[in-house]
Amino acid sequence: MLDDETHYKILKLLQEDPHISQRALADVLGVSLGKTNYCLKALIGRGLVKARNFRNSNNKAAYAYFLTPMGMEEKAKVTARFLKRKMAEYETLREEIKSLRREVGSGRSNNTAVPEIDMEEPPLANPLS
Repeated sequence: MLDDETHYKILKLLQEDPHISQRALADVLGVSLGKTNYCLKALIGRGLVKARNFRNSNNKAAYAYFLTPMGMEEKAKVTARFLKRKMAEYETLREEIKSLRREVGSGRSNNTAVPEIDMEEPPLANPLS
């Protein structure tokens, strides 16, 4: 079974570039070519992705991977789950940062040697980056 992050990234990459090679997909995902092949076969087996040979290609191993209507629906679902998880991670991290700032602030008031750091709130970045 694919974890949501890998599932999301594969579907997103295939939707953006159906002609991406398995090797390029593996490189972008940071996984082995074997795992990429396994994941693609699983998505094809579930009817989420269709693989088609290039008609005019000299390279018989060249395929285009297209999301099926069911694949597009699944991508929407997995995107929502992935976003929810990332937002929860972001909120947890924000709370941890607040706690650390309070800890550093209280250390300063007790004349404890605390290294000087920038205490300004960092600009709000996209939590999915």
